[in-house]
Amino acid sequence: MPVILIGTLDTKGVEFQFVRDLLQQAGCATLVVDAGVLGPPAFTPEVSREQVYAAAGTSLAGIRQAGDRGRAIEAASRGVAKIVGELHGQGQVAGLLGLGGSAGTTIGTRAMRALPFGIPKLMVSTLASGQVKQYVGVRDILMMHSVVDISGLNRISRTVLTNAARAMVGMVKSSTATAQATDGKPLVTATMFGVTTPCVEAARAAMESQGYEVLVFHATGTGGMTMESFIADGLIRGVLDITTTELAYELVGGVLSAGPDRLTVAGLHGVPQVISLGALDMVNFGPPETVPEKFRGRRFYKHNPTVTLMRTTPDENDRLGKEIAQKASAAKGPTAVLVPLQGVSAIDREGQPFWWPEADAALFQSLRNWMAPQVELVELDMHINDSGFAQALVDALLRLMRAD
Repeated sequence: MPVILIGTLDTKGVEFQFVRDLLQQAGCATLVVDAGVLGPPAFTPEVSREQVYAAAGTSLAGIRQAGDRGRAIEAASRGVAKIVGELHGQGQVAGLLGLGGSAGTTIGTRAMRALPFGIPKLMVSTLASGQVKQYVGVRDILMMHSVVDISGLNRISRTVLTNAARAMVGMVKSSTATAQATDGKPLVTATMFGVTTPCVEAARAAMESQGYEVLVFHATGTGGMTMESFIADGLIRGVLDITTTELAYELVGGVLSAGPDRLTVAGLHGVPQVISLGALDMVNFGPPETVPEKFRGRRFYKHNPTVTLMRTTPDENDRLGKEIAQKASAAKGPTAVLVPLQGVSAIDREGQPFWWPEADAALFQSLRNWMAPQVELVELDMHINDSGFAQALVDALLRLMRAD
């Protein structure tokens, strides 16, 4: 299988040829996709720019006539992602490597995000030393800083590009051995926050004792989205969604939202899931001075100098309970919701700063009001971090997976 090289051969052709030759010298087959639009390519690619823009539903002539750089980049991104997806479907992608500035990074990483976890993805970019979330998303994309602009070959760029080629060779040549070393245990996911760590750690150990491999995701927005991308890829046998706190950020505000579709993917794909209410008592902000003025007067807890927690209110908990009930009720697969009646986080229990029985009661009652009868709703007179609650979560998931 070839390494796919993605870029603009009119402006970065010399650099791509340099990397291509290094890969081939190391014994890696290559396939070059040209996403250029203006000048002629520096060498002949395997996939032409005409093919790229046709795959995007337009034409090179039309893009040139429009004279709109943003439109050209968007079309190239769309076309390259489609072509790479088709190549992957044919088993023709050993890895992806891109070089570029903002345009090349946008084009290359869109194709990378379209591919599943595990395929080597390396983007050499002038933007790699800054904020890269928009390029990486939830995929395993390696961003490598180009240090100098990708504009000609010099002692700096040669070193960077040589290291990039070597990195890709190493990843591609070791991928088969890594796959063979996988023990084949079924995968289960779990969501965790610092305030639910005892529960999740106990549940993880219990699942592992039953022969499962557990992937724990930190419920920080990106964590929840990443977990659900694994579920959508068909890699996950069961889900312990213990820490659903990201729903609170989407509803109330804060800095860790996973978007409005959080808690829908397992249900959409029919994957057995056990849901709980971890850390729904809180919303995260940065230092105290970053908390929006509209929240002044609310109950806060200084978690550390850079993290300020805000307690959710009874009204917010009522709305969160309804959202969880509706999403669980829409699931196509077996689903259970387990409720820890003595508190949903380490600081939500009697004597702790976020203990607010009325707020928790609103959450629990909303679940009762809105949950469909096909969903198991299990209320336990325990705290979320009690060992017995962790075992109950595990027992429920094992039961659902056996019945699936």
